Parts: sequence; structure tokens; C-alpha cells
Amino acid sequence: MRIVIQRVKRAEVRVKGEVIGKISKGLLILLGIAQEDSEDDVKILVDKIINLRIFSDEEGKMNLSIKEINGEILVVSQFTLYADCRRGRRPDFTKAAEKEKAFYLYKKFIEYIKTYIEKVQEGEFQAHMEVELINDGPVTIIIDTEDLKKPRRAKE
Repeated sequence: MRIVIQRVKRAEVRVKGEVIGKISKGLLILLGIAQEDSEDDVKILVDKIINLRIFSDEEGKMNLSIKEINGEILVVSQFTLYADCRRGRRPDFTKAAEKEKAFYLYKKFIEYIKTYIEKVQEGEFQAHMEVELINDGPVTIIIDTEDLKKPRRAKE
């Protein structure tokens, strides 16, 4: 799984001009699911997200998690995070999961994150969406579960 997290003051997603998900202070998460992903990846990623200290404390340091600020989350499915642009001019999306598997893991991701965060909104799977946000910072972070599974090397 691969995500782009954006710390936001507010965000919303529309389908056919209608707002279907809207949050105030919190995280906009663009979620890509790969062929080899599993429910274990969902748990690894959600555990990382909810404990990631990317909100400012009273001294202005990134020291607080989404849980600690009682923030909100908007999750938008985005298979294009698995675009392979190494060849030619058209991105190759063969690494992205098939729609049935992607939908299943997308719903599992939302279900699991809701066990920690009170307000979770979502986009519409496989729909053409318009996403609007006010990035706070800006703070934008990319996380891939493949990287999270690798052992960290000692500092040199």
C-alpha cells in the first residue's frame, strides 16, 4: 500500500458536483493498493498513520498525532499512486491491485482506521472525484508499506 498524507485545515471530495466527504482539521489520505497487498498491510499502515506525530504542539514542533488532536480523516482511493512511468509516455498501472481486491482492502482500511478515529470520511471508490483541500504547512508525506517492512539500517 502506498499513501500520500496531507495535513489539512479542511478538505472535501465531490462526485458529480456533490460533496460526499468533508473534514476540518486533520488528514487527507490518498490511498493506493498494490497487487501484493494484504490485510496485514492495512494494519501496518493504519498503525503508522494514527501514531505519526505531524501536528504542532504549543511550541510549534511536530509532536502530536491525529489521535492527540482529535483530528478528522478523509480517505480517497487513488490507484494512480502505482503509476510506472519509466517507459514511454503513458503510465503503466499493472502494479495496482485488481478492483475487487482493491475495493475490499480500501473498505478494510476505512473500517480499521475508524476503530481509532471518530470522524472518518471517504471518497467514492472508482469514481471520478474532485478533491479540494487547504494544506496546513504545507505538510505532505508519502508512505509505502514495502518500506515499513524493511529493517532500518543503523546510522553511520
